[in-house]
Amino acid sequence: MTKIFRSIFPFNQEVVAEYPLMDSGAINLALEKAATAYPHWSQQDYGIRADIINRVAAILRRDRDKLASLISREMGKVLTEAKGEIEKCAWVCEYYAENAEAFLRDEAIEAGFYQSFVSYHSIGAVLAIMPWNFPFWQVFRFAAPTLMAGNVGLLKHAPNVTGCSLAIEQIFLEAGAPEGVFQSLVIDVPEVEKLIASNIVQAVTLTGSERAGTSVAMLAGKYIKKSLLELGGSDALIVLADADVEKAATVAIQSRMLNAGQSCIASKRFIVELAIKDEFIYQLQLQLKKLKQGDPFADGITTGPMARIDLAQELEKQMNRSIRAGALLQLGGSVEQANFEPSLLLNVQPGMATFEEEAFGPLASVIQVANETEAIKVANQSSYGLGGSIWTRDIEKGVALGRQVNSGAVFVNSLVKSDPRLPFGGIKKSGYGRELGRQGILEFVNAKTIAAEL
Repeated sequence: MTKIFRSIFPFNQEVVAEYPLMDSGAINLALEKAATAYPHWSQQDYGIRADIINRVAAILRRDRDKLASLISREMGKVLTEAKGEIEKCAWVCEYYAENAEAFLRDEAIEAGFYQSFVSYHSIGAVLAIMPWNFPFWQVFRFAAPTLMAGNVGLLKHAPNVTGCSLAIEQIFLEAGAPEGVFQSLVIDVPEVEKLIASNIVQAVTLTGSERAGTSVAMLAGKYIKKSLLELGGSDALIVLADADVEKAATVAIQSRMLNAGQSCIASKRFIVELAIKDEFIYQLQLQLKKLKQGDPFADGITTGPMARIDLAQELEKQMNRSIRAGALLQLGGSVEQANFEPSLLLNVQPGMATFEEEAFGPLASVIQVANETEAIKVANQSSYGLGGSIWTRDIEKGVALGRQVNSGAVFVNSLVKSDPRLPFGGIKKSGYGRELGRQGILEFVNAKTIAAEL
C-alpha cells in the first residue's frame, strides 16, 4: 500500500488533500536531475540567474492570494499574515537577485604575492529540510541565495504542507528555472540519509526542532557535508524601568501571538523590572483582550489555530506543568483541538517548563526581576540563543546591554524579525550558521584562495 501524506485544515480538521510519497526510483531520478542541472546552472551569468529569480518574485506577487490561501488551509495561518509571508518571499528573491554578484565578487588579499585573492564558487546541490510554520518564507530564504550562488536545491518539506512544497517547485519551473534546479521531494524522514549521502548533495540546511537538528547534524558529520541548523528559541523580551511600557507591551503581544505563537523568534519570556511590572502586565492584558481567535479565513480574526492537535496538546502540558510549579494563569488557558486560546502566565520562574523549554504557541510568560543586571542574567539563563529584544528610552544603554545578551540577534525597541538584509541564526541549542544578508549566501559556497607569483 502506498504511503501518503495528509494535509488537514487545522481549524476544523477537514482533510484538504492527500499526497503519495515518492518511491526509491523517483528519489534516484530527482538526484540525477540535480546532478544534470548543476553544471549548466552554476556556469550561468549572474544576470541570467537573476532574471529567473526576479520572475519568481513576480509570480509570487501575481498569485499572492491563491498561495496565501494554500498556506492558511494547510497550517492555519491567518490569511492576512499568509499574504504578508508571500510578499516577504518576493522581497528576498529580489534582494539576492540584485546583490548576489556583489556579495560573491573576488576579494583581494595582500599577502606578498603578485596576486592573491578569495574567489567564491558554488558547491553543488543543497538539501533543505523545512518546517510548516512559515511554509513559503523558510524555503525562499534558503532558495534565493542558494540558487543565485549557482547551487541547485532539493526540498524536503514538512508533511502537513506538502501542497505548499509542490506549489513552490511549480513557481520555479514557470519562472524558467531549468528542470532539476529546484525540486520538491515528497519523502519521509528515513529517506533523508540517502539524500545526504549522495555525491551531488554537498550541504544540508535544516530549520526545525532540536531533535531533528541533532539527527541531521550527525548525518552531515557522517558523510562530511556542510550543515546549517536554525532550531528553536526561547527569546527574551527585556523591559527596563525607563521603557515606553505601552509600546513594549503592544509589540510583546504582537511578537508572541504572530502566527498563533508558532515562530522560533517570537518573544517567549517577558522579563520585566519590578518597578513597572504592574503597568506592563496591565498593558499586556489590554492587548490580549483585543485578539480574536477563530477561522483564519474569517474577517476580524487575529489568531488562527495551531498547526496540529498534538502541538496544542504539548503546549497545554507545558502550561499546566508551569502552573503546578507555581505560575499563575492570568488570561486564557482554553484548548479545543488545535485551537489554543491566547494565554498569559505570571510568576514564571527558572526551572518551570515555559522558562526552560520552547513554548511553541500562543502562550506568554512574565518573569519579574529586580534590575537590569538580573534581567541580563535571566535572559542568558537559557539553553537557546536565537534572538531577543531590549526596551528602554536610553538607546545607548540598550545597545550596550544588547552586547551582553547571548543570542544571534538583539533588537532594541523593535520587534525581533528576519530581514533579507540582516544575518539570521542562533547559538547554543538554537543552532549554528547564518541565513540572509551577505553571510547567508556565503554559507554554501567554496571560498577558494588563489595566489600567484610572476
